[in-house]
Amino acid sequence: MSLLPRSSPAVSLESSAAGAEMSGKETPGPEFSAAERTQLLYLAHQSILSALEPGPQQPEQQEIPLEPPTTHLAELRGVFTSLYLGGALRGCVGYPFPITSLYRAVAETARAAAFEDNRFDPVTLDEAPSLQIELSVLSSPRPILADAVEVGRHGLLISSSGLRGLLLPQVAAERGWNRITFLEQTCRKAGLPLDAWQKGATLEAFTAEVFGDTSC
Repeated sequence: MSLLPRSSPAVSLESSAAGAEMSGKETPGPEFSAAERTQLLYLAHQSILSALEPGPQQPEQQEIPLEPPTTHLAELRGVFTSLYLGGALRGCVGYPFPITSLYRAVAETARAAAFEDNRFDPVTLDEAPSLQIELSVLSSPRPILADAVEVGRHGLLISSSGLRGLLLPQVAAERGWNRITFLEQTCRKAGLPLDAWQKGATLEAFTAEVFGDTSC
């Protein structure tokens, strides 16, 4: 299986639904082993490099196999891939919803972060070896009450009137936001009024297992 563009929308982010309502009480341990983390990060790097290093059979770009190596990595999961260069964000794109296998989603969002995040110029071959990659593997979004949002634990997804905005859990913690600011900034991300979370917008939360090149 080769790496192909998907029709499903990816979402670019700043980094740094049905179901039971999320309470914020659960505290599960790490889901992914050190070996799985290393495998996914290697895949993300190779997805970027393969687009920059032409192969003999495909002069425009190489393709990489995307058949998940294990049933765990074949699970449908949302994921965001963040790229850093010299400590600065270089691209961040993700799938907020589980539309494909985690293995394929990592490959696709890594390549999209490198070449399709319109806030940045495309990554160059000279830059690629120095990229640091961080993956945020998402749980499924669930409805949550505003009072139950926990900064540093929950990511937020807010939607109203056809607009939607998402912020990862680490964004609020890294920027020192309190709960209200986090809610307001998620509204801002969606292009909604800052108080939309108080006025009928749909509020959902998710958790993320975050790991990168320096944390494996």
